[in-house]
Amino acid sequence: IQWGQLTGTSKALAIAHSAKTHPGFFLVITPDRNDANQLNDELAFVLKNEPIEIFNFPDWETLPYDHFSPHPDLVSERLATLYQITRSACDVVILPATTALLRLPQEEYLAAHSFMLEKGQQLNLDALRAQSIRAGYAHVTQVLMPGEFSVRGGIIDLFPMGSVVPFRIDLFDDEIESIRTFDVDTQRSLYPVNDIRLLPAREFPLD
Repeated sequence: IQWGQLTGTSKALAIAHSAKTHPGFFLVITPDRNDANQLNDELAFVLKNEPIEIFNFPDWETLPYDHFSPHPDLVSERLATLYQITRSACDVVILPATTALLRLPQEEYLAAHSFMLEKGQQLNLDALRAQSIRAGYAHVTQVLMPGEFSVRGGIIDLFPMGSVVPFRIDLFDDEIESIRTFDVDTQRSLYPVNDIRLLPAREFPLD
């Protein structure tokens, strides 16, 4: 698909039409950050009634050799978007050209340190099992320590790296019915939580 002479909102309309008629993953690279933000707002307006997920991949907003780190909110948003890409849960990703030039963390690093599950979310059990194994998690019969997970019918026990407590996920068909913490000694469920959102603190490992 090749377009020309697109001005104003016509760029957003063309991308929206392609996203609706050609399902798949669209990576949109803009000249700068302002264009990316504007295009993100236009696409969100044009596709507000469509089941199409749009993500804006932000820039670090720092210069090379700056003596301060990117804002944690920006890093968190970038990692969340990368995580959604690895799950094939996004349709359109928008980013500036300068942002596209930077190195990104490996998929294995994100898989090992990122878990974002919510109550009521549709969950592909095979995909979660594959992600856990790819991340180096051990599939065990009883979860006792970080880095382990267990699947017993509609119950998933997961002890994410970096977490002080493990989580027990109850499934109803392919939907997360409840998420609770549990005690590794007694294996009894404790208090409920609405979601599990664990992301690495940085986009790169320090080990």
